[in-house]
Amino acid sequence: MNRLFSGLLMLVAIGYLSGCAKKTTVFEGGGKMEDYAPVYSEYGYMDAKAKIVIEEESGKITRGTMSLRAKKDSVLWFTISPGMGMEAVRGLITQEKIQIKDRIGKEDVNLTFNEFETIYGLRLSLNLFQNLLWANPPYSFDYKDRLVRVGKSFELTQVRDQVRYFSKIDVNHRKMSEMASTSLDDRGSLLASFSSFQEVNEQPFPAEVLYKLAYQLPAGGQNTIIHLEWTSINPNSASLSFPFRF
Repeated sequence: MNRLFSGLLMLVAIGYLSGCAKKTTVFEGGGKMEDYAPVYSEYGYMDAKAKIVIEEESGKITRGTMSLRAKKDSVLWFTISPGMGMEAVRGLITQEKIQIKDRIGKEDVNLTFNEFETIYGLRLSLNLFQNLLWANPPYSFDYKDRLVRVGKSFELTQVRDQVRYFSKIDVNHRKMSEMASTSLDDRGSLLASFSSFQEVNEQPFPAEVLYKLAYQLPAGGQNTIIHLEWTSINPNSASLSFPFRF
């Protein structure tokens, strides 16, 4: 379940990709953000591929590839493969629930987000998954949030549904460079660091991301580190299918 859970949180997650990866164009940024106005990724549908490395607390390291399809604000669909063309995990995340088919470990998941929080101690949503994938601030700015300019970043502190989020938004590319979230009951936490960005359709998208997770399993607290490298991102593609069944 530890391997499956890690893959789920990243999708946001998993050797070589089939086919040829597109050449990455580094996003430099066209100017500085004087007022707080982050860039949110624009797309209708999304088709993307990534390399992933997962390091578990036990010392186990898993390398593989992930294929992702998405319809914005509606569904995230993904498959994870450890290599040799074998599909290990297929998942579907909607506004209502998380569904995972584990073809190797046979530890399937079919939970609402409330049920997921009760078991693992992390509050998640489709919107939060989308924002963590594409380096968007977790929530839109509200009058009750704390926002300050510090050097080359805006620092945003937000509390939503008993979770505190601290985000740094770079003034050059206007995307998150760092985000840390902690549940107020200390049952779970997540750190995301976006080290580089690439230009896709004149928009900044993450190129490399490091995630650090702390969460609860029946056996106790667990920590996992995930490195994600996006090798192909195709926003605004034609309508996609999202095949899934248990």
